[in-house]
Amino acid sequence: MAKRSPLVVGLDIGTYKVSAIVAEIGDDGIEIVGVGTAPSRGLRKGVVVNIDATVDSIGRAVAEAEVMAGCEIRTVYTGIAGAHVKGFNSHGVVAVKSAEVGSSDVDRVLDAARAVALPMDRQVVHVLPQEFIVDEQDGIKEPLGMAGVRLEAKVHIITASITSTQNILRCCQRSGLHVAGIVLEPLASAEAVLTPEERELGVTLVDVGGGTTDIVVFHNGAVKHTAVLPIGGSHLTNDIATGLRTPFAEAEKIKQRFGCAMSSMISRSDTIEVPSVGGRGPRILSRQILAEIIEPRVEEIFSLVSREVARSGFEEILASGVVVTGGSTILDGVPELAEQVFHLPVRRGVPLGVRGLVDVVASPMHATGVGLILFGLRESGNGVAAGRLWGRMRQRVNEFLREFFE
Repeated sequence: MAKRSPLVVGLDIGTYKVSAIVAEIGDDGIEIVGVGTAPSRGLRKGVVVNIDATVDSIGRAVAEAEVMAGCEIRTVYTGIAGAHVKGFNSHGVVAVKSAEVGSSDVDRVLDAARAVALPMDRQVVHVLPQEFIVDEQDGIKEPLGMAGVRLEAKVHIITASITSTQNILRCCQRSGLHVAGIVLEPLASAEAVLTPEERELGVTLVDVGGGTTDIVVFHNGAVKHTAVLPIGGSHLTNDIATGLRTPFAEAEKIKQRFGCAMSSMISRSDTIEVPSVGGRGPRILSRQILAEIIEPRVEEIFSLVSREVARSGFEEILASGVVVTGGSTILDGVPELAEQVFHLPVRRGVPLGVRGLVDVVASPMHATGVGLILFGLRESGNGVAAGRLWGRMRQRVNEFLREFFE
């Protein structure tokens, strides 16, 4: 019996859905072999509010993915999101111990950069290097082996509520899963949908989820700014339920099947059937009415995003424009409306660079799940996931350099 290739699992625990995506790692790249989804019942705006309901949703999604992939899932990479997540830039400086920058110097300068005062209820989730400076020579991405006496590091630090992080981990543990790494969800989405060229030239990723809208600004290949807005797809559904006087569950179905973010794209002759409440019969309404409900809310979300990017001071470096992703961006007209708000090129982001069940995961709603897999494989050695992985990667690089030059 042939030995199966290693498997990596991304577990996206979202406000609306929980999805488990299984990937097989082979010589030809990453192949998606299993996908499981389940409605999310225990989260509100990205934060766990019901442990038992969340555990049940995780169990259903994992079980479905196990059947499809024909494997047993025990280890996952999972994400964290919510308005409690905060990001800020920091700077560290150390003296190089010898005439050459070594891995211990890099460790020390990153520790110096992350040595900031935090409230007792917060913890550092990621330390993302932006650039290193060796003796006033800036723009260095990999300082190992360079000659110098002074090493500086500019980093972006992401912190989260300790209790929110622990609740996510506790839900996974109660589901019988070991969490190999926990990743900020918009960073995972960026890993799946952005190209290296976009990261270098400057791009804003806008991940519109069920409960929150996450923002990540990239430039020169590094994260420059992150933010979370407490508004998302659930607000669209609430607007539809109120405006059309229909149950929330039916409003969500109507949004997914008939929703459009620009009323000008809808023909006046298009109609939809809207279920009523209180046992009343369904009504036939113009689809344009639905679009007129959705459009102002989507425009508001993108206006808030534009204001946040302007506040960060990075709006002038977005040569690649904006990439929108997340389940709420599947609606027709979202990229077109975003272009009107941002006055920049906008595209809808779907997972790139994977094989296998591409038709299943080729959707903005699976960007985070696929990104968790890619992030765990490619980026966990860069100091952005688990510290142990970061240390092992640097150790391997250091050993290679010693073997090569000795």
